[in-house]
Amino acid sequence: MSVSTDRPTSAGVGEDLAAARPWASPTPWLVAFTGLVLAALILPLRLPLGPHYWDTAVYFDAAQRIREGQVPNIDFFAPVGPLGYYLVAGLDRLFPNAHPLLTANWGLLPVTLPLMALLVFHVAQRSRGLALALLLPFLLFASLPINLHDLYPLPGFDGYGHYNRHVALLLYVLVGVLMFSRERALTTWLVAALMLTLFLVKVTGAVAGAMLVGYAVLTGRMRLREACLAAAAVIGLLASIELASGGLIRAYVDDILIMLRLNTGALLPRFVTVASFKFNVIGPTLLLLGLLVYAAWRRRAAGPLALLQEIAISPAGWLAVALLALTFFETQNTGSLEFIGLWPILLALLLDWRRSQDRLRPAVVLLLCVVSIPSALIFIERSARAGFSSLIYRPLDVDGLGKLGRISVKREIAERAPIMLEHYATYRPAYAELAAKGQQPSLIFYSEIDYHATWLLEIEQGLKAIKAWEHAGKRTLNGFFTLDFVDIFNRLLDRRPPRHVPIGIDPERNNPQLEAQMLEQLRQVDAILAPKCPVAPAREILLRHFAKALEGRSKVALAPCWDMYLRP
Repeated sequence: MSVSTDRPTSAGVGEDLAAARPWASPTPWLVAFTGLVLAALILPLRLPLGPHYWDTAVYFDAAQRIREGQVPNIDFFAPVGPLGYYLVAGLDRLFPNAHPLLTANWGLLPVTLPLMALLVFHVAQRSRGLALALLLPFLLFASLPINLHDLYPLPGFDGYGHYNRHVALLLYVLVGVLMFSRERALTTWLVAALMLTLFLVKVTGAVAGAMLVGYAVLTGRMRLREACLAAAAVIGLLASIELASGGLIRAYVDDILIMLRLNTGALLPRFVTVASFKFNVIGPTLLLLGLLVYAAWRRRAAGPLALLQEIAISPAGWLAVALLALTFFETQNTGSLEFIGLWPILLALLLDWRRSQDRLRPAVVLLLCVVSIPSALIFIERSARAGFSSLIYRPLDVDGLGKLGRISVKREIAERAPIMLEHYATYRPAYAELAAKGQQPSLIFYSEIDYHATWLLEIEQGLKAIKAWEHAGKRTLNGFFTLDFVDIFNRLLDRRPPRHVPIGIDPERNNPQLEAQMLEQLRQVDAILAPKCPVAPAREILLRHFAKALEGRSKVALAPCWDMYLRP
């Protein structure tokens, strides 16, 4: 059974209700959502701390570098594309009071929301109800910095996975365009805009998108001429960016190649990880596919080739290909809004089966619910827990960090964090011994909210110590480089970051070799900072990796948790 999305859909999605009540139209929902986003960006909100908060801080390291004239991928190695950094930096400048979590989470909305609006207004010409059914899930998943998986049992807003959520939402819009757009020119230009954005955000998202567009050509949803026109538009715009920026796209491709060399693990174990991680989606989707294939086989009197052709052009074929494309994306990016790109296809299946007389209809509709509803419930439940927790959580005492410190935590964590900071400083040799054996203080150390509360206190301790040292020595340091995952002091003190050094350094994934150009830039920066509360394997690896940059510098015991390597 294949969805007849070319036919009028007034019988499909409650048109009488949509015509009678304004709130059943997409327009008020788009206006209300935009208004809430703008209000939240203007207000100085305090939000509950969640796992991996320092991933959010990486965006503000990038924003500071961009403010100082640096170009992503040209002037600093980045694990992803430049567009997300530029858009977050732009929102940061437009809304200086906005909470970092919200700025990073909504960084791509200036692109994704208008593209989604174009699609839903086009669909609304045929069916306002169908347009609303496409729009509401998008708005739900775009609303808050929440992922569809718990890394830590306490509630909070997720500090990681921002660019993965950006890509997941872009793929949702792309699938929606390929499934429901009926105007060829609009489809062509929306596909071009989405593929360009996907490439400039994260290349693995563009690969997944290319798989979907290629399938659209094979099944006739896009003509080859239209796909070639979209590809030509993308290539032309990339060439224009390359010329205008002095080599941004070439540098981005170089960074992609470096990332591929640094991440050479086997692909099969990653597929197994995704399958176990998201079995609540993949398992019922495979069951649904099996049931749809069986239903098509029962109805066909012709041979296997005709059966294969019917399945290929039906939503069942799209579901299979989208599952493969999104699984590939998740093998590189596990942890965000996994598989929400299936939702437009599930909607097409619902339209196809809701009035069917096939006796398999109850089972198909049940599986549609099993695939989709848990993700929505997880998002709503985690969002509600984070929201309600903010009513009883207490502020962490890190006011010196500005808006980066506008977070709240459970009372026990607020009491524990300063104790742990002192403990790490006092018992440093014990943690150094653990680090020498490649062990962190706990197995999921960086996922623990209490660690990130301690990390914020560690950053504030370093900030106060730098200010005190500069005041005492009557010397203003020109900039900093921190031997840690995040280098945030240039942003906090409005200094100039060194060029040609990576951001968001993970020694196992995106720590390129120390080249002459990078070393020369590091020699020009006044202070290289080494945190040690606690000593951890990643920090020790970075200390060894950048050892040449420390040569000739004097080591200053800046604070209990910080050493400073000072340029003469």
